[in-house]
Amino acid sequence: MNFSFTKDQLLVRKLAREFANGEAATTIKECDETSCFNRDFLTKQAGTGLLGLSIPQRYGGTGNDYVALGLACEELEGVICLCPSRKESSCQSFS
Repeated sequence: MNFSFTKDQLLVRKLAREFANGEAATTIKECDETSCFNRDFLTKQAGTGLLGLSIPQRYGGTGNDYVALGLACEELEGVICLCPSRKESSCQSFS
């Protein structure tokens, strides 16, 4: 059995990492400090294809598998865990 990531999974991880370390890091930190909800940020995240990763294409998702979803969650959670107000115990995967 091959447990290596597929090319699509690696692409999703790369996309999520770039998004997380770019605009997401600033926006998440800002919203964490001010307890805000940034609807524009959610729209931008949707534009990357990171929302709806495991939803079939016929329903508007990207049709990726749950491994890709887990990889994307890990990358975004890495940024969330760096927020100063977060406790270490809150840094866990919900995928």
